[in-house]
Amino acid sequence: MRRGHGLRIAFFGASLASAWWNGAAMYYCGILRALHARGHRITFYEPDLAGRRPRERVPAPWARVVVYPVEDTSGLERCLDEARGADVVVKASAVGAHDAWLDARVLELRSGRTQVVYWDLDAPVTLERLLREPEAPLRALVPRYDRILTQGGGDRVVLAYRDLGARDCVPVYGAVDPDVHFPVSPEPRFDCALAFLDDRLPDLERRVESFFLRAAKLLPDMPFLLGGEGWEDRPRPANVRYVGHVAPGEHNVMRGTARTVLDVSREGMARFGYSPASHLFAAAGAGACLITDGWEGIELFLEPGRECMAARDGLEVAEAVVCLTDAGVRELGQAARRRVLAEHTYAHRAVQVEALLGHRG
Repeated sequence: MRRGHGLRIAFFGASLASAWWNGAAMYYCGILRALHARGHRITFYEPDLAGRRPRERVPAPWARVVVYPVEDTSGLERCLDEARGADVVVKASAVGAHDAWLDARVLELRSGRTQVVYWDLDAPVTLERLLREPEAPLRALVPRYDRILTQGGGDRVVLAYRDLGARDCVPVYGAVDPDVHFPVSPEPRFDCALAFLDDRLPDLERRVESFFLRAAKLLPDMPFLLGGEGWEDRPRPANVRYVGHVAPGEHNVMRGTARTVLDVSREGMARFGYSPASHLFAAAGAGACLITDGWEGIELFLEPGRECMAARDGLEVAEAVVCLTDAGVRELGQAARRRVLAEHTYAHRAVQVEALLGHRG
């Protein structure tokens, strides 16, 4: 890797322009914004998918965004040609259009000056699929990438990828962007005993039922708040108020107003452990009092009992909501914010990524 200048990074991902039905947007924005601040030039290539044409756009002055058509691969061919010669080419998981084709084609850009990286934002889910489907095209491609980066997963993910022949595999965890997630004044419309904010997904819904909706049933006299896309037809207790999609600019307000905030992992992430969602760090950055489902590795990011509460089921969530004093709520929220600012910002992650890519400024 050349020295003394920023890297030219070509990144093929799901969407940087939209946070609408795109759970990866927060992670993309945090990592790439921090890399740009360190002098790197990023071009982000994303598919023009109708479901991701946003009601609101995520501003990205720190990256050049190229949206390509998805009717065929001709638009992608032009993007690949433009990306040729970049210092780093990244293919993210679950782009949403022509994924298998693109997984293979980006490898044609490898050269003495260009390294090609597979960045898996859903590693537990990807690995379970590859183990279940030995003929999946990505499985044969894993050894050809210069390295695999993952959003989480810990040693189990690293070892699983190495067993598939990966040259290198390193988790780059989510984090907080202090300029985006911070404490704000509360607003009465988000007032509640416990809030949960995330879009409805098949591998999340059962755990939301167990940890959030069951806790609400156990505390029928306490107000609960549910935000996120897709929950409108989901049966819920009478004390759960559904507010629908919450714009990114209001996330801090919702989390800062709620007395406590619940973080729930998707099923695959919970099974593998060491897979904190971006929402965990965003809530901590906002100074929220966090209750999280107790997954292996949480203490690497927040210490249960001092910086968050960890629950094994909805009963323990309900107990935490009832037992936390006002002083305890404040202390947990403040401690979580101090921890993530000290150890888990995207500026920290950008330094890690630079080292992994062999860049020396």
